[in-house]
Formats: sequence, structure tokens, C-alpha cells
Amino acid sequence: MKIIDRYIFKKFIGTFFFAISLLIVIVIIFDLSENIDSFLKHDAPWQRVLVDYYITSIPYYINLFIYLFTFIAVVFFTSKMASRSEVVAILSSGISFWRFLYPYMLAAVFLAVMSLYFGNFLIPRTNEIRRAFKDEYMEKLTHSNGRNIHVQIAKNEYVYIETYNIRKDVGYKFSWEKYDDNELKFKIMADIIYHDSVVPNKWRIDNYTKRYIQGDQEYIVHGRNLDTVLNLTPNDLYSMKEDFEEMNYFELRDHIANMKAKGSQGVKAYEVEMQQRMASPAAVIILTLIGAALSSRKIRGGMGMHLGIGIAIAFSYILFMQISKSFAISGNLSPALASWIPNLIFCAVGVYLLIKAPK
Repeated sequence: MKIIDRYIFKKFIGTFFFAISLLIVIVIIFDLSENIDSFLKHDAPWQRVLVDYYITSIPYYINLFIYLFTFIAVVFFTSKMASRSEVVAILSSGISFWRFLYPYMLAAVFLAVMSLYFGNFLIPRTNEIRRAFKDEYMEKLTHSNGRNIHVQIAKNEYVYIETYNIRKDVGYKFSWEKYDDNELKFKIMADIIYHDSVVPNKWRIDNYTKRYIQGDQEYIVHGRNLDTVLNLTPNDLYSMKEDFEEMNYFELRDHIANMKAKGSQGVKAYEVEMQQRMASPAAVIILTLIGAALSSRKIRGGMGMHLGIGIAIAFSYILFMQISKSFAISGNLSPALASWIPNLIFCAVGVYLLIKAPK
């Protein structure tokens, strides 16, 4: 990089991290004032409050606001450069506008890669710690599915459990049925089913009755204990609030495939989450281009006008994103299309602004 490239790159990255650091401090202060009663009520150790809840939340907050503050940072320091006629001097020296954008793109790609890593790998690991603390001291993230739980574990295979104890990983009044062309071929019933905490799909069945149906003949076998493997995990028997927060990209992809194989409901929310983890880093680059094209022109009103327009565009992006997400989860819009529609729209806006930008 040339001297000017390093100057712009440092301005970009420095402004971004300074602004988002201030935001994180403010968010933590407000969050602490809101949740301090809950911490005191449940006798949460302050070391765990600091480390397990707030420090592990920092990557989450950075990734949550990264495209918004990338845009604000670009608008802020570029409009300041424009007001001091630095942009005019750079372009007048023979540097093309596209070459002027080179350090912007380097910084944007750096932040996009950081967002990609945070959203798909780092944050799911820190969320395990943060959510475990939250479940213990703030709110219960796991909820029972009530009575009479029905789960499809494979094609033509169904499991029924009357009740399931989350703490003990024990189910009561269990049955497992297999069908062939809507005809029952196998059924096992048991009083109790225990989950093996070591092997995810291993279960132990107590006081069971097996029933085999072959044509007109039927065989019944009774037993006391039986170890078996089912395409069933405890997570299928109770609800965990936003459990996708603890899954990295590959775990989330496999979970979606497993949900589809079982015919589970709510799979769209997971698909939208996976697509948005890929779309958000792209938004960093798109909004950087829009911010640079918008604020490189010296206008009457200066930085205040640029910031006002920039914040309006940034919040318009957030609004589009939330609307498309709602249509995907509650309607018939494709999760991939819903996640990328805001990027496509604002990419077109960015191209237009780049064409109109001073060269």
C-alpha cells in the first residue's frame, strides 16, 4: 500500500473500532442496569457476570452492529476528508476514483472476513458460555414441549413420548412405530426411556414390548432392558430458545438437513439464520462502497448532512432486512432470497452512487 492507502486504511479501521468500542461500553452499561436485579436475586458471582456474560458478549455485539458502524465510520472520516478538500487533492493528483477506493475495499474485506469468522465460528462457541450463564442466572432457555410429544425420526418412522423430564433426560410412556405403505410393520412400547449422555443417539428402554407384523402373522416379544440407537436426541423432545446461536456454520447446516429429514417444523428460521450469516459480511462491503461514494463529495451542510443521509440509508437497510426475514419465516419467501434481497437492492444503490460520484 502507498502512503495515502495506509492513511485511509488506518482512518477507516481506527474510526470503526473506536466507534463500536464506545457503543459496546454503552450497551453493557444499559444491560447491567437492566439485569443487575436478576444477578443479585440469583446470587450470580461477579467474576462470572464479567467473564461468562459480558466479555463473551463482545464478539456478538461487534458482529451485530458491524455493517452499521462500518457505514457510519466510512461516512464520518470520508466526509471529514472531503470538507478539508483532501479528496479533491487526491483526485487532482492523478489518482482515479477507483484507485482511491482501493484502501476502502481492503478495510471492508478485512471487516467482512472478520464478520464471517465471528458469525459462523467464534460467536457460537462464546454463546455456549453466555447462554449457559443466562439459563442459570437470568432466564430459562429450555422449555418443555408438554405432554404427548410426537416426533418423526425418519421416513415412515415415528416416536411418541407422553412426558419428558429435561433435567434427568428421561421419557415416560414411549412408543416407536415403523410403517410400510401406511401399514404398521413394527412397534415397540416401553414404560421408561433413558438417554445416554455420552452417545447422542443412544437410548435405554425399560420394560418394553416389541410387536412385529408380517402379513397376517404377528409376533410379540417382552423384555426388561434394551439398548438401542434412534435418530432422536433430547433436543427433539424439548424447546430451546434460539438454539441455533450455539451452532457453527457446519453444525447449523447439518441440523437443517436433519430437521428436513424428520419433517420438523420451524426449519425456515434456521435456514434464514444460516443465509444471514453469509449475507451480513457481504453487506459490509456494499455499505462501504455506498458510504465512500456518498461522502466523497463536498456539499453544503458538510459532515452533518453526510451523517444524516448515511444513518437514514443504514437504518433503511436494517428495515429491509427485518421485513424480508419476517416474510421468509412467516410467508413463502425463500430464506436465501430473503437474506440477500437487501444486499441486492443496496448494491444497485451503490452502483448508482459510484457512477454519480466525483471522478
